Amino acid sequence: MEREGRAVGAASGELVTIGEFARLSRLSAKALRRYDELGLLRPALVDPVNGYRYYDPVQVEGARLVAWLRRIGMPLNRIGRVVALDAGAAAVEIRAYWARVEAETAARRDLAMYLVDHLSAEGRTMSRMPDNAENTGSSGSAGAVALAIRCAALTDIGVVRTANQDAAFAGPRLLAVADGFGEGGAEASAAAIEALKPSPWGRDGALSAADLLNALEDTADSAARAVRDAVAPCAAPDGSGTTLTAMLWTGSRLGLVHIGDSRAYLLRGGELFRITHDHSLVQSMIDDGSLSPEEASSHPGPALLLKALAGEARPASVAVACRADVRLQEVLAGDRYLLCSDGLSAVVDAADLRAAVVAADDPQEAVRRLAGLAREAGGPDNVACVVADVVVEG
Repeated sequence: MEREGRAVGAASGELVTIGEFARLSRLSAKALRRYDELGLLRPALVDPVNGYRYYDPVQVEGARLVAWLRRIGMPLNRIGRVVALDAGAAAVEIRAYWARVEAETAARRDLAMYLVDHLSAEGRTMSRMPDNAENTGSSGSAGAVALAIRCAALTDIGVVRTANQDAAFAGPRLLAVADGFGEGGAEASAAAIEALKPSPWGRDGALSAADLLNALEDTADSAARAVRDAVAPCAAPDGSGTTLTAMLWTGSRLGLVHIGDSRAYLLRGGELFRITHDHSLVQSMIDDGSLSPEEASSHPGPALLLKALAGEARPASVAVACRADVRLQEVLAGDRYLLCSDGLSAVVDAADLRAAVVAADDPQEAVRRLAGLAREAGGPDNVACVVADVVVEG
């Protein structure tokens, strides 16, 4: 058994060798040396002659915390920040980290379920297709109804803020809202949306579902790069960024790109459904049952985002938490979509949102009604909203 010298006395009590401390902390001597080199877990004493490391038994609790954080997969650089915090702040940081892990897992699960459903449907279609049937493309059989979108966008500074960091866009191929934050928030939100405008989306029949998903991933990556470039001149670029909720029209489907706590809703059959999931600490607390939806509306904590497009490229262990969710959304004629920043959704409840979206005769009227509701609720934040109707073309 390896030992580095013998235990020595110290003012704080008896110090123990690295071998004994490894046994107490459930960390290997190799790991302890590594954490010492990284400044993560320093020995209480290093012999100046032979270099032997000695630890104070009071360090055991901190060492065990390091071991537990490694077991949940937390990167070493983040562990260094956690162990330097007091217990309450460390708990918040651990919750935020794990919520990011769960958000990424949920996004992968949704993509997996989409692929299962898509391939299952494709298999059923192929099994029914006659041998001499012609391939009519993914947009359906010949003579299928052609669809289009009719849309409107609006941003409003609100009542309290002195600057508008939200951005919105509505066009025949792109619907998008972005909510900027930090010193370069306005530049970040504008850059994210501008990066989506030249996306090479064609008619659905020209691209398979797999190609569409790949195109969505490329689109999201382009937006992330654009945001990093836009906020690079800021004094603290990693403190600036934006949320992004965007839908790209293919001719018969919408491709969704989503990161942060801006939202997308679908009005179908008179019911308003939220089709995005907030990447926020409060949402993670709702998900794990520690906070009810009713309590969340008055939660006193800061609106901490778990995922966003932000400045400076992160190391691989962190960058995965900043990837947008992507998926395809099937549409029907008569659908109405609402995209909005939290300046609207955080102050206007779902029932009032639904009533405003239902009552409006067209998208232009709808966005005006929604911005007015936010102002009536105090207008504490900027508002960005887009409303789009799926209609029969021509």
